[in-house]
Amino acid sequence: MQEAPAADDDLLELLDEPEHADGDHRHNDRPWRILIVDDDGDVHKATELAMQGLTVEGQPLVFLHASSAAQARQLLASEDDLAVVLLDVVMESEDAGLQLVRHIRDELGLNAVRIVLRTGQPGYAPEIETVQAYDINDYKTKSELTRTRLYTVLTAAVRSYRQICALEANRRGLEMIVESSTSLSRMRGLSRFAEGVVTQLCALLGILPEGLVCAQVNGETGEEVRIVAAAGQYSGLIDRPLAQVKIAAVRERLERCLREQKNLYDDGTCLYFGMGRGRAMAALVDVGRELDELDQQLLRAFCSNIAVGFENVVLYSQLLDQAYNDPLLRLPNRNRFVELLDKNLKDPTGVTLALIDIDDFSDINDAFGHHFGDQVLQAVTHRLAEMLGLNTAMARVGSDTFGVLGEHGKVCPETVDGVFAEPFVVAGEKLQLSATTGLVRLGESTAVGSELLLDAQIALKRAKQQQRGSSQYFSAAMGSDARERFKLLKGLRTGFEESQLFVVYQPQVDLDSGRVIGAEALLRWRTADGRFIAPDQFIPLAEQSGLIIPIGEFVMRTACAQLRKLQTQGHADFRMAVNVSMAQFRHPGFIDMLARSLHDGGVDGQSIELEITESMAMEDAELVLRVLADIKRLGFSVAIDDFGTGFSSLSQLRQLQVDRLKIDRAFVQEAQSSSAGSTIAQMVVNLGRGLGLTVIAEGIETEEQRQYLIGLGCHEGQGWLFAKPMPADQLETWMQK
Repeated sequence: MQEAPAADDDLLELLDEPEHADGDHRHNDRPWRILIVDDDGDVHKATELAMQGLTVEGQPLVFLHASSAAQARQLLASEDDLAVVLLDVVMESEDAGLQLVRHIRDELGLNAVRIVLRTGQPGYAPEIETVQAYDINDYKTKSELTRTRLYTVLTAAVRSYRQICALEANRRGLEMIVESSTSLSRMRGLSRFAEGVVTQLCALLGILPEGLVCAQVNGETGEEVRIVAAAGQYSGLIDRPLAQVKIAAVRERLERCLREQKNLYDDGTCLYFGMGRGRAMAALVDVGRELDELDQQLLRAFCSNIAVGFENVVLYSQLLDQAYNDPLLRLPNRNRFVELLDKNLKDPTGVTLALIDIDDFSDINDAFGHHFGDQVLQAVTHRLAEMLGLNTAMARVGSDTFGVLGEHGKVCPETVDGVFAEPFVVAGEKLQLSATTGLVRLGESTAVGSELLLDAQIALKRAKQQQRGSSQYFSAAMGSDARERFKLLKGLRTGFEESQLFVVYQPQVDLDSGRVIGAEALLRWRTADGRFIAPDQFIPLAEQSGLIIPIGEFVMRTACAQLRKLQTQGHADFRMAVNVSMAQFRHPGFIDMLARSLHDGGVDGQSIELEITESMAMEDAELVLRVLADIKRLGFSVAIDDFGTGFSSLSQLRQLQVDRLKIDRAFVQEAQSSSAGSTIAQMVVNLGRGLGLTVIAEGIETEEQRQYLIGLGCHEGQGWLFAKPMPADQLETWMQK
């Protein structure tokens, strides 16, 4: 390290003078941490000696040392808040320093730390090429780094580091404010918003996030002011009433700020955010220094902007409240009604729930317009309130459906009939209406909340099936099956979203040789408590509800990905069979989904076989033929599953142009014990061979069944004799064996 000439010393004195504001923004107990990485011990000593006693931005320098890139990696794994790395280029290898740069940026993700390369071999790494290829901030030869120039480099690097950290803190604060505007919970939303205010405010002032925010939201006289956010030493005060804060200086400061409705800068900084109508928020932060006029101007602008955001958060919370009420009829909506049923009903004895559905209301809207329809609903609401009395709860739970809850004597078919007995006069028009009603006696039911509404809906549906304008009470026998199906469907949706559904694979083999030729992808559902739900229970529900579309795509993509993995492991001729349903066939995006799955999985359609049931193939022949033609163009082969259980004709079978017939497991089990089963199995094999199709049997469990099927001329099979359905990792191990 060369000694600085006199001119450099003059420059050093100028640079070493602390600046007006920036030097005070960092706490005295946080020096700038500099890491020196160099295999020359003299460089470490000379650098530390040259910078001895100097400060940057008013703070001292602390040096950490590593004699190699490997040692630096170990140190970086445990150290944080490094401002600058002084890094030698050539150490244990010619590019050790440059590789350490990549490690710092790419693997550790330390983008704020400033990196200064120092080299004793200036011709080794050309400066322009190095700066272009590596994320470094300065490049110097050791010979040109005099004391003053080294200090100048460090000062510039530290200032850059401080600015990047401040920008990052600003970004985090802004993200929290934006996030709060989408929060669905009033208190959580307000708290997150206020927390973002503290974070951004402290970032703007260059201090650690430490402070608290109190708020008066509704502006009502006597409303309690509460602490809605707190950080640092104040974190224990969150959600307390301001009046209960025992730190007198904090409590009095915030009370004075709200009372005087202005920012306070003496004895600490307290900011006021006012919106009128009595709403206000105050934030107290420990700056630790006096703020100049520029700082105060910045904070005034900050407060103006934040006040608008505070208003939006409060208004959003009001909208959240309105989400529980129907604005047209001024009644509770379905959400509030479910809450009433779930939480507030203490004694169900003698209480009845009814769903009253206005018959053919859509015809009224179509004939007279929606404005007239709204007036009809208002007239019905008025008469219901008159007939049911004040002790009956009422809500609008659907577009033309009312929920009522009250005593048996009031909520009953006779009362509903009385409501609709006389015509309604709406906009000068007489209108005779009727309503169908489903009722539940709560004392006879163990259901609560939305399950009670489901019971009433089941009774309402049964009443509609019998006669419009009638009433029907719910019974356990009526609802047990429907409720179980509803619960199962609800659980299926949740299970799919939470990745409880997974795919297993059952190998398919050549019956003569035992050679593995492929596998069938089978969907399984294991609930959160570890129970398995049988596919014949949940797959029909998925088909009826439309959930089979995303589930089917999940199975197809998973099967394609697994097929690709098996192919890379050396199983080039492996065939993957995937079941598809009629609901998928009818979906307009089915063919596009198949094409995307092939492309994304990196497999060829000729390695995939789609299985359709015989009844599905016969259900809508025109549609099936059209879709099968598109499937064939993608290269897929097609098998008819459960063949022999339906009633297909030979001419239809010829038109389908399928590749494989699959004998149902029931006929395999009966083939040796029943003449009918044996006849059907023989028929399927003969038909398949006569049409030039491959025949595969499923459900083979014994060697006798295998030999019998071989004797019939069956080509392929699957079943527990060969392997049970297994997860992907077990399939790969099984295939290797």
